[in-house]
Amino acid sequence: MGWFGWSSSSKSTNEDPPLRQDRQKCWETRDAYFACLDRVGVVKAGDEGKQCAVENAAYNENCARSWIDYFNKRRVIAEQQKGLLAAANTQAQDAKRTS
Repeated sequence: MGWFGWSSSSKSTNEDPPLRQDRQKCWETRDAYFACLDRVGVVKAGDEGKQCAVENAAYNENCARSWIDYFNKRRVIAEQQKGLLAAANTQAQDAKRTS
């Protein structure tokens, strides 16, 4: 499978860049998959078992592997940042109270 589900037999070796609708479909299926992960309480994609299998299949079919790797890593980093930002806000509020 090539970019966005295109097989190498249907495209020449000089593939065209993905079209706007291809990118949009990727983002939609990513959002659906991540919403499923949120519902089942999983941060790291792939740790959900079979609970989001349908959404994951659509995501993998409609997005390039490099995009999937990037989106999945960004999801984990964003979750880590939430914790760090919450801690920083708490420290800032405590500092304001003591000064």
